Amino acid sequence: MMIISVAPRRFLIAAISVAAVLVAFHRAHAEMSAWAENEGGRMRLVALPADAGGKIRAALQIEPKPGWITYWKEPGGNGIPPQVTIAPGSGVTLDAMGYPVPKHFFNGAIEDIAYDAPVTLPLSLSAAGKAPVDIGAAAFIGICRDICIPFQANFQLKLGPAIQSRPQEEAILQTADATLPKPPSADFAVTDHAMSPDMKVLSLTLVLPGEAKNVPDIIVTGPSGYAFTKQIGGKRDGLTFKTEMSIGKLPQNYDIHGKRWGVLVIDGDKAMETTLAFE
Repeated sequence: MMIISVAPRRFLIAAISVAAVLVAFHRAHAEMSAWAENEGGRMRLVALPADAGGKIRAALQIEPKPGWITYWKEPGGNGIPPQVTIAPGSGVTLDAMGYPVPKHFFNGAIEDIAYDAPVTLPLSLSAAGKAPVDIGAAAFIGICRDICIPFQANFQLKLGPAIQSRPQEEAILQTADATLPKPPSADFAVTDHAMSPDMKVLSLTLVLPGEAKNVPDIIVTGPSGYAFTKQIGGKRDGLTFKTEMSIGKLPQNYDIHGKRWGVLVIDGDKAMETTLAFE
C-alpha cells in the first residue's frame, strides 16, 4: 500500500458538458425515486417516513456498471467523495452519511479507495415539520473507468405518515446498515496511538478479532482530503498488532493538537472504524 495525500483533490473529467451529467427527474413513488443513469452507472434515493421524533432513515443507492468504480469518503488521488445536499428551506436536514467498507484499487502509482460493485450509503435526516415531508436532494458522485465522469442528479421524494410498512425500502436500508464498519469493541479496537514529533509517523497498537496471519488493511483519515495507508514494520503477535503509518505531506503549518482523525481497520471479513484524539 501507499500514502495517499490529496491536497487539493484532482479529478479527471471526460470531455462532456455539465448538462450532460446533471439528471433531473420525478419520484417513482413516495419512498423511492426513479433511477438516474449515466455512462458509468446509476443511482437513486430511498427513504422511510419520519418517525415520531422527525428522524428519517434514507440512503443513496449507487450501482456502477461492470469495470467502473465510485468513491469512498476519502477517495484517493483522482476522485471525489460522494456528496448529498438537501434543498435549503425544505425543513429537512442531513445529519450524517454512512460509508460501507471500501476496497483499494491500484493503477501504477495511483491508489483509489472506492467501490466496484453496488453500494448503498445510509443517510440520517431530520424533518422539522409533520407529514407529509418533501425531500429535495442533489447527489454528486464521481464514477470512473479509464476516465472519470462527474455524475449529478436531483431527487424529489414526498413522504407520508408512517402508517404502514415499506418492506422493500426497509430491506434496502437494513442491508445497507449491515455493510458499515462496526464501532470499536473489546476484541477489535485501537488500544494506543502516538504521533511522532515531526508528524511523519503515526504509531498504532490494535487488538484484532482473530489470530489470522495476514496484516490488516488500515486507512487513516487526517484533515479533509487526506488519507494514509502505508504501513511500516507491522507485526502481529496473537491478537495484538503493532504498526507505524507513514504520514505524508500535511497542510502547511498544520497543528494536530486538539484534532481528531479517523481510522478504518479491515481484518479479513471484519471491519472497525473509530477516531484518534490528539491532545
